[in-house]
Amino acid sequence: MQEFFGEYKAIIIFLHIISSVVWIGGMIAMRYAAHPSFMEIESPAKRLERISDALKRLFNIVLVFIFILAGTGAVLTIGYQLKYTEYHIYTHIKEGIWGVMAINYFIMMQRRKKVDKAILEGNFVLAKSQLELIGKFMVPLNIALGIIAIAIGAYLSSNL
Repeated sequence: MQEFFGEYKAIIIFLHIISSVVWIGGMIAMRYAAHPSFMEIESPAKRLERISDALKRLFNIVLVFIFILAGTGAVLTIGYQLKYTEYHIYTHIKEGIWGVMAINYFIMMQRRKKVDKAILEGNFVLAKSQLELIGKFMVPLNIALGIIAIAIGAYLSSNL
């Protein structure tokens, strides 16, 4: 593993960083750039459909990067042999944060599917309540946790 890590270290680090950027950046763009634009759509039904569709697209993109992030995180932990350093606790903290974020992500995916079903059934109250929960609480939670994980990663990389 050390040989592999030594040879591909820059690529592994790049993939790890770009994965977190896509995940966190995508959520920031959706919540603070796209969402206000969606709110200008006059038809409540069309607004709910557009928000759900945009979330679906974001979630599909992010899914790939979640797996890349987890894989590269494991390789970095092993490659830097962090298990044998005073920094190993930070890797556990990061794993925990990304784990909570992944669980929250999968719950958001399920809620978004409920939104589509509710829209098809004409239950716009349910659709709106599901999207509000995602937009007001779940996405901001993942953004905050992601920023913390990135900060921990920056601290780790500056000490290795």
